[in-house]
Amino acid sequence: MMQGYARRLGHQYLKPSPSLSTLKSIYPVSDKNYGYDHPRFGSNIATKGVGHLIRKGTGGRSSVSGIVATVFGATGFLGRYVVQQLAKMGSQVLVPFRGSEDSHRHLKLMGDLGQIVPMKYDPRDEDSIKAVMAKANVVINLIGREYETRNYSFEEVNHHMAEQLAFIAKEHGGIMRFIQVSCLGASPSSSSRMLKAKAAAEGAIMRELPEATILRPASMVGTEDRILNKWAFIAKKWSFLPLIGDGSTKIQPVFVSDVAAAIIAALKDDGTSMGKTYELGGPDIYSMRELTELMYETIREWPRYVKVPLPIAKIIASPREILLNKVPCPLPIPEIFNLDQLHALSVDTVVSESALKFADLGIVPHKIKGYPIEFLIQYRKGGPNFGSTISERVSPDAYP
Repeated sequence: MMQGYARRLGHQYLKPSPSLSTLKSIYPVSDKNYGYDHPRFGSNIATKGVGHLIRKGTGGRSSVSGIVATVFGATGFLGRYVVQQLAKMGSQVLVPFRGSEDSHRHLKLMGDLGQIVPMKYDPRDEDSIKAVMAKANVVINLIGREYETRNYSFEEVNHHMAEQLAFIAKEHGGIMRFIQVSCLGASPSSSSRMLKAKAAAEGAIMRELPEATILRPASMVGTEDRILNKWAFIAKKWSFLPLIGDGSTKIQPVFVSDVAAAIIAALKDDGTSMGKTYELGGPDIYSMRELTELMYETIREWPRYVKVPLPIAKIIASPREILLNKVPCPLPIPEIFNLDQLHALSVDTVVSESALKFADLGIVPHKIKGYPIEFLIQYRKGGPNFGSTISERVSPDAYP
């Protein structure tokens, strides 16, 4: 008897409600101003002829952009900025991770409820990669590493993984955009194994997906970077900074948020960036010594260097490379004396004149001096308003 009553009650609630019909008449689904078919809700992402993606809302984090992006490498330095830019426009972001359950928790806050979806995967397991790509229509590959470990070589991390992602994305059939983040200076003729692997990955991806977009950022700076933070830490810990060679090698550092903005701009365009390669460098070119002096100026310490000739630096860095796969335990991560990076920094790394740049994506990059390196004030002696190069007796109101 109770089952019959529950069944009748369920059918009653499944009937169309008169009040719901009234609401539909007042706010029709296809209303000319607020309906899903209004032009402002149509996505401009190129969709290979399957029509526009359906968007809902006004474009904020609680909207629906129609983009479901799998971001490989989302837990890294650049990844958090890319996830934040995707989430704030209402995209759903699938975050593959292979480490601790805590490695992705800072990303959960960037999107609306349920929009940031962590998914554990194994980069050597093709089925787990297919699983994290299954519901996506966009794939962004940020995987990369500038040093080797006993488990992962340069070639596997920077080349073979990217090639595998491109192959699976092609097999998927529903991936509308594939964006590969490479590295400025990537070349088959480079003396750096990492840059060779990055160049090989670019070639493999373009063979599988000719419509993919390749972005080559220069050395990125930002709150969690591995350049200025590392230099400032060593300068404070050792009271000097090893300067490789004479510090004359030219680089073109770029603000990490500008690179993330470039990825989103390439994703949201009308398809003009598909099949193209962009070189992303900041507006200013620095020598290594000039960049270290900017770091010293920001942390308010007197510059102190120990010049290390390049051949001597390579000798210092070599034991790790020799012993890497010969000892039964992991070796420390190289800080200054990274042999492969020493090879990479032996030549200038700047954006070529004929390359597509930030301007071609409609972005004006930030100058490095100023806000992008403001995080370095944490290394100032005595607090953010003081430092070794100024008197602590001066009123802190005199300084920004």
